Amino acid sequence: MAHFFKQFLFAALLAILSGIAGGASAADDYPNRTITIVVAYSPGGQGDVFARLVARRLTATLKQAVVVDNKPGATGAIGARAVASAKADGYTLLLGQTGEIVVNAFVSPGLNYNALKELRPVVLVGESPLVLVAPLNAPFNTPQELIRADKAHPGSVNYASSGVATPGHLAAAALALGAKMDMVHVPYKGAAPALADVLAGHVQMLFSSAAAAVPQIQGKRLKAIAVSTLERIATLPNIPTIAETVLPGFNYTLWGGLFAPAATPDAIVIRLNKEVNLLLSEPAFRAELVKDGVMLRNNTPAEFGEFVRQEALKYERLVKESGIKGE
Repeated sequence: MAHFFKQFLFAALLAILSGIAGGASAADDYPNRTITIVVAYSPGGQGDVFARLVARRLTATLKQAVVVDNKPGATGAIGARAVASAKADGYTLLLGQTGEIVVNAFVSPGLNYNALKELRPVVLVGESPLVLVAPLNAPFNTPQELIRADKAHPGSVNYASSGVATPGHLAAAALALGAKMDMVHVPYKGAAPALADVLAGHVQMLFSSAAAAVPQIQGKRLKAIAVSTLERIATLPNIPTIAETVLPGFNYTLWGGLFAPAATPDAIVIRLNKEVNLLLSEPAFRAELVKDGVMLRNNTPAEFGEFVRQEALKYERLVKESGIKGE
């Protein structure tokens, strides 16, 4: 038995050392061909912007082509599944966002992937605030006035979203739940038609991305009621947060970060994390995103992993309490 145990320990030690050597070898040679960053939505969204900026930077620093591959469909599930099942060698990555990483699991029971187990957080690229906007003639100008209007006439306030279980829908549901409001959800097939109907006055409000909302606010075509982050944003310094006015702790953002298949070697993940963090520190890159209200901060894979875990807990509670179900 003792002899067998010694042989077992030797074999285990050999396997560990081989794995470390193999991982180091793979990292030393990485990359030696094209890297693909999958975006689980159509071109033009915030995640697509993140992915293309990161791809441009990595192409220059890694001396290999980094391309973006849009795989839209099933609220991000198609793209996420493609990366989760890809070879774990650092050549297929996902620019993962809130929906396909932490929301789908709670609103779509038949999901064919488990993002928290099958995808490995590499680096958080950025967080974009949501801005609660309304038509200029809406009968409320602040979160407090919005809540009073809803409670005076329950069910009379409606809000648009770019679809069921999208970030804007979830933020509005969290507001309604926390403030005990009775608002009516009007889902659209995308952000553009939702914003168009708010501009036209057909719907009373919308949690919009800052990138889409700020030009409309500055052009005096919409008014801003509040922002969804814990702190005010630089592009709208006079607009209060929901957290500071009516619901302490309210914090809902559009975020995006790089993910790799779960078994990707540590050395490759660390290399990618380092390169993107260097990008996050560049003044030109920061200026390009900060103008749209995007929040940037350097982070390790472990820190991003903890961020994702906390986001999953938050959305699990929200979905359970609000009863939101996917389409």
